[in-house]
Amino acid sequence: MINNITTIIKKYPSLIRAYYACMSLIPDKQYTSWHFRRKLGYGIDWKDPKTFNEKLQWLKLYWNEPLATICADKYQVRDYIIELGLEDILNNIYGVYNSVEEIDIDKLPNAFVLKATHASGLNIICKDKSKIDWDKAFREMRRWFKINYYNFNRERMYKDIIPRIICERYLDNEDNQSLIDYKFLCFNGEPLISFVCLDRFDELKVDFYDIGWNKIPFSRHYPNSSYEIPRPELYEAMLEICKVLSQQFPFVRVDLYEVKGKIYFGELTFIPGNGTEEFTPFEYDKMLGDLIQLPIK
Repeated sequence: MINNITTIIKKYPSLIRAYYACMSLIPDKQYTSWHFRRKLGYGIDWKDPKTFNEKLQWLKLYWNEPLATICADKYQVRDYIIELGLEDILNNIYGVYNSVEEIDIDKLPNAFVLKATHASGLNIICKDKSKIDWDKAFREMRRWFKINYYNFNRERMYKDIIPRIICERYLDNEDNQSLIDYKFLCFNGEPLISFVCLDRFDELKVDFYDIGWNKIPFSRHYPNSSYEIPRPELYEAMLEICKVLSQQFPFVRVDLYEVKGKIYFGELTFIPGNGTEEFTPFEYDKMLGDLIQLPIK
C-alpha cells in the first residue's frame, strides 16, 4: 500500500531524518497519542482501548513479542515460514546484501525486485535493468541503510531489525497485468476479513471482503472501487495458509499473491497503516476492534 511517509523519505531524506531525530526526544506514548489524535480526531483510551486503531497503538507500544521483530524482517521471516512447513510459498531470492556495494547488477537477471528488509515500502521494482538509472538507484538504496523505521511510527518490531537489502524474483502474470495483492486480516489465527488494493499507480482504491468473499460496505482511508474482483482460485488454500502463519499473534495482516496457479508469500504486517487510517463509516473501527483480543495480563 502506498505510504506517505515512504514517499517523503525518498524525496527529502535528510530533512526527514532531522525532523524525526527531534521527534525521537518525545516519549513513545506521548508522541503516539499526539499523532493519533491529529490523524483521526479522537484520543486513545490506553486503559481500555476499543477501536481497531486504538488497539493497534496498544500493540505497537506494549506488545513486546520477539517473534514479531523476526516476522517484520523481510528476510528473517523466511525462516519462520520454513519452520511452519510452508517453504513452497516463498519467492526465490537472488541475494541478501549488507551494503549497496555488495550488489552486482550484472550478475542479476533482467527483471527482479530489490527491497529493504527493515522498513516498509522501500522497493525498487526492476522489469528491465537496462532502463534503470543505477547511479540514482544506488544513491537511494544507500539512504535506506540510514533509516530506522521505528523512528517514523514508533512500531517497536522494527527497532532492532538489521538493515539489509534482499533481491527477489520479479513475479508477473501472463497477461502482464499488475499482480493482485490479497491481504488477510487475521485475529488469533483466524482470517476473518480480506482486502485487495487496486490502481496502485493511479488513485489507490481498496475493497474489503468477508470470509465468504462478499464485499463489506466500509472504506479505510482509501476509497472503494467499482470493480468486481473474482474470488481467487486458490482462496481456500490461502485461508489455510493464513491460519498457520497467524496462529501465534493477536492480530496480523498476511499478504499473499496468486500467480499462475501458485500462492506466493508477500509479508506479515502487524500495524497496517500505522493504525491511523480512518474508517468510513466510523462504526467499523469499533467492529474490527472487537475482533482483537489484547494480551493484557
